[in-house]
Amino acid sequence: MTIPLKLQRLEARVSAEQKDVIARAAAASGLSITDFVVQSAYQAAMDSLARQRQWELSEQDARVFVDTLMNPPSPNAALRAAAKRSKERLGA
Repeated sequence: MTIPLKLQRLEARVSAEQKDVIARAAAASGLSITDFVVQSAYQAAMDSLARQRQWELSEQDARVFVDTLMNPPSPNAALRAAAKRSKERLGA
């Protein structure tokens, strides 16, 4: 049995020019104004949240990067082996 979705209402006041531009863009996309506005707003919201998450991760990554530069770990076996291969290839 499928449970019907309870749709929420969202209202906005726009100028005549804004409504005209939105209506033309919706028509060009083959969508109703409502569908165009909902899809556009939803995509903008998702993009905004993604940018926020990237910013948070970037700050965290920057801290890890600086901490690693200031307190570098000791080379492990894999790093020593990679350095040896590099020296052999470059002849240094």
